[in-house]
Amino acid sequence: MSTVVMVVVVIIVIAAVAGGGFVLWTQSRTRRLKSQFGPEYDRAVERHGGRGAAERELLTREQRHQELELRELDPRRREEARAQWTHVQERFVDAPKEAVAEADRLVTSVMGERGYPTGDFDENVTHLSVEHGQTIDHYRRGHELSTRSAEGSADTEDLRQAMVHYRALFEDLLAIPEGERAAAPDPDLSGTRPDTPAEHREAPAEHRADARPDTPAPPAAPAATDVPAERRADAPRDEAPAERGAPVTGTRNDDENPRS
Repeated sequence: MSTVVMVVVVIIVIAAVAGGGFVLWTQSRTRRLKSQFGPEYDRAVERHGGRGAAERELLTREQRHQELELRELDPRRREEARAQWTHVQERFVDAPKEAVAEADRLVTSVMGERGYPTGDFDENVTHLSVEHGQTIDHYRRGHELSTRSAEGSADTEDLRQAMVHYRALFEDLLAIPEGERAAAPDPDLSGTRPDTPAEHREAPAEHRADARPDTPAPPAAPAATDVPAERRADAPRDEAPAERGAPVTGTRNDDENPRS
């Protein structure tokens, strides 16, 4: 085999290895971006009309995100924020429109405390999507419904949905541990007003006013075999046990033998 042929073969092999490595690298990058950004990845692909341009944008978001000085909330502030949210949620019963506006302000306030920009909405989404890609669509929907509420074109169900969407991002921003988040009750906003179209959920049995406390079952009576024979009511008293098969008489022994 000539030297030229050998060089060509080596070049082909190197190109094939490099091409295979590039394919594996791009596939790995795609999987990582999909996992990190969630639904935001598909939204970017749809907006750009292709995966390549969409992934370049998402990588740019990551680079800009690294410039932020983000911080977690300390446990005390986190509990204060959760108490604030509970107050907002309770206010929804009497003033749903005002409660939604307050929820938007509370979410924005927590964003700022975490170190995120809080100016332009689209800019907020860009930065939030890097670490909160799974809940960023909730922020979009909540903001959209909040805007409709300010314009007077949102009904009670729209406002209820806005609260649900805001809460999803709110919990994500607080970085609530997964165990606590699962234990936290879902927002019950169905009992707002008579005209609320949401279905009323029946309260659990232990929370209903007509529920009765569990009454322990009375202890079981002891079995007859557990009571000694001399204590049972049906046991014969002061009688010697008769031998099996022997006749039973009521006479005394001295009557059996007549006197001589």
